[in-house]
Amino acid sequence: MLNVDLEFLVNQKIDGNQHDDYAPNGLQVEGRRNIQNIVTGVTFCKKLIDIAVKCNADAIIVHHGCFWKNDSPVITGIKYKRLQALLTNNINLYAWHFPLDIHPELGNNAQLAKRLKIKKISLLGKFVMQGELSIPSHGIAFNKNIKEALHCYHVWHFFERAPSIIKKIAWCTGKGQNFIKLAIQNNLDAFISGEVSEETMHLAKEGRIHFYSVGHYATERVGIQALGKWLMKKYNLNVIFIDIPNPI
Repeated sequence: MLNVDLEFLVNQKIDGNQHDDYAPNGLQVEGRRNIQNIVTGVTFCKKLIDIAVKCNADAIIVHHGCFWKNDSPVITGIKYKRLQALLTNNINLYAWHFPLDIHPELGNNAQLAKRLKIKKISLLGKFVMQGELSIPSHGIAFNKNIKEALHCYHVWHFFERAPSIIKKIAWCTGKGQNFIKLAIQNNLDAFISGEVSEETMHLAKEGRIHFYSVGHYATERVGIQALGKWLMKKYNLNVIFIDIPNPI
């Protein structure tokens, strides 16, 4: 497959050109023209590049890429070393951020729901989904279910004044902790996100809701894995997901 065709096909699948984002979506660094072997990961980093080189990869696809709107345009230090390794080995770099968060099939939110067996799913906001647990769960038992389903290091769980049984739930992967306010406004039992802020504990307590901070990495590993599986099945490409564990 040509590198430009890969970009086009993924953009077509997940509406990659339709979002105002913090980062450019699609091909970020051009490499060799033909692609067969792909390495995927959550975040662009030197370790991922080194593994891609060893795997003789033609392309790297990530959720968190190399370039962000608020970053300095100067290429020095760590960014220089990463790009030098990428360009020396003629490897393409692709990244899809918001499109891979919110896609209804391959997105991080959709894949999280699938793993946690959430049904009756609908949008609560552009980046937030809501639904119901297939089997209502005690709050502490659900903590264990999350760890097992998402392979988390640790789950922060605030629930001081929340109902003991969880049925209705909302979630936003990654840095979505502030959307807990939407869940409280809609009288839901629980909210899941990747990160937590100092104020989140107070919001959970006063809003009488369970809050689970699962880890940014743990909640956003699922979308890139789903995208890789889709590329293998649909286009017979060789795709390997590289798990670089991160407790954050």
